[in-house]
Amino acid sequence: MASNKNYIKSEAVYEDGDWWYYSPSGYRQRVSTHAAKNTNRMFVNGKYVPSSHPLHKPGRYKSLDDAWSHEKIESTKEGEVYAIVNDAWLGWVKVGKAVNADDRCNGYQTSSPFRDYRIIARLETDNRHNKEAEMHKIFQHFADERKGEWFKIDNVKAIKIFNHQTKTLFNEFKKELVDAA
Repeated sequence: MASNKNYIKSEAVYEDGDWWYYSPSGYRQRVSTHAAKNTNRMFVNGKYVPSSHPLHKPGRYKSLDDAWSHEKIESTKEGEVYAIVNDAWLGWVKVGKAVNADDRCNGYQTSSPFRDYRIIARLETDNRHNKEAEMHKIFQHFADERKGEWFKIDNVKAIKIFNHQTKTLFNEFKKELVDAA
């Protein structure tokens, strides 16, 4: 069998004088070709990161911090603005920014023995720094109280704010498409 350590004997089949990998859809590919293709891909916590992503770096990483320095990550504009909650602090919602909200949430889990932080809303944006500042202003208006990036606001109201922002962005994008046509 091929020397790639990512494959175990049960995944590859020896046929026609070579080792073959069968995808779940039934597509057959040489193990050496499949393994070579995977060396150019990036996975963070098991999730595929496309090569078009500005932080793409081939390999398998537990978090973006394992792949890049904090400075490199912060210099990237595109990403997500998210709302995270934890039932230990009922009624409080954290609004933050990250290149990948799931990766950021996993980072929070290390500070909780119950791993009970969860993302209730997210918004993809081409400039997460500006969008986070805008969302903080909006949340400041609707929240009863603010402590840094944490806002005392009902979860449903927080989700509605994110949904409204998503609709607004979609309508702006739709208008750009119509104007371009």
